[in-house]
Amino acid sequence: MKFGILLDHQYDRGDDIGRRSGELVEFVQHIRDLGYDSVFGIHHYLSSLSTPQPLPLLSRLIDHSGTMELGTGILILPLGHPVHWAEEIATIDQMSGGRFVLGVGSGYREDEFASFGVERRTRVSRLNESLEVMRKLWSGETVTHHGKHFDLDGVRCSVLPAQQEIPVWVGANGPIGIERIARQGLPWLAPSNVRRNWAVGNLQDYRAHRKDAGFDDTGAVFPIHRDLCVADSFEDAWEIAGGPVRRSYGEYVQYGMDYFESQWEGIKHKALFFGSPDDIAAKVTDFASAGFNHFVFRTQWLDLPIERSMEIVERFAREVMPRFKA
Repeated sequence: MKFGILLDHQYDRGDDIGRRSGELVEFVQHIRDLGYDSVFGIHHYLSSLSTPQPLPLLSRLIDHSGTMELGTGILILPLGHPVHWAEEIATIDQMSGGRFVLGVGSGYREDEFASFGVERRTRVSRLNESLEVMRKLWSGETVTHHGKHFDLDGVRCSVLPAQQEIPVWVGANGPIGIERIARQGLPWLAPSNVRRNWAVGNLQDYRAHRKDAGFDDTGAVFPIHRDLCVADSFEDAWEIAGGPVRRSYGEYVQYGMDYFESQWEGIKHKALFFGSPDDIAAKVTDFASAGFNHFVFRTQWLDLPIERSMEIVERFAREVMPRFKA
C-alpha cells in the first residue's frame, strides 16, 4: 500500500507565487519526513486561478523530496508536442535519479484547446500517439514516425530517462476511456470527485478488461485520487476544510462541470475522505479491498492555510498510515 500527496498549486490571481512555492518546498519536506511515498503536481493553462506549471515546480522539489516518487497528476498531453514532453520528462527523470511517474490525461477545457489551436475532438488520438512517439524516443534509437498528428524523420532523443521505462498512469472519467486504458495495460488513475460505488465499480470493469487483454495484476498499480481531511469527526473535518474544498470544486463549474454544483451533497458524503482516523482507515480498507493500492491525497484547497494542510498530513501519517504499513 502506498500513500502520496497531490499538491494543489492553484491560487487566487495576484497571489505571491514565490512565497507559495516556498510553502510547497516546506510542505514536501514535511510529507517526506512523515514517510509518504509520492508527490504529484497538477496541470492547466489559462486558468481562472494562478496555476504554476508542474514540470518546473517538480524540478524545484527534487532536492527536497527524498526518495519519494514525483509525478504529474495529470499532464494534459495533447496540448504539447511529444518531442517536447519526451525531452522535458527525461530531464526530470535524470535529475531525480529515476523517480518520475508520468500521469497523463486528454484534457477537457475548451479554452485550452482553442488557444493552442488543437481540435478538442482529436485529444484522445493525440494522447495515444504522443505516448507512442515518446516511448520510441526514450528507447534511444533513431526514430522515424509518420502518424496522424506527428512526423519525425530519423531523429534521436538528446536526453534519455534514468529509468528503463517511465511509469505512465492515465486518467479517465468514463467507461470507454477506462476500457481503452485497460486494454493498453496502463494503470488507470481514478479521479477524486466520484462516489465510492462509481470508483469501485469502474475498477472492477477495468481489471476485467485488463485480464481479457492478457495482463495480470502481478505488480500492477491501481492508483486513486481522494480529498483528505483527518480530524476528530466528519463534522470537525468539515469545519476545518469544508468551505475551502467547496470553493475549490466550485471553480470547475465555469468549465461546464456543473456536476460539482448539482451533485455536491453526494460528493460531500460519498467521495471525500473526511472524518476521524478510524473513519479514514475504514475508507482506505474499503477501497483497498476493491483493489486500489496507491492513494494520492489532496489536502490543500483555496483559502486553507498551509499549516492546516500540514496538520492533516501529519495526523494521517501518525494515526492512520501505520495501520497499513506494518
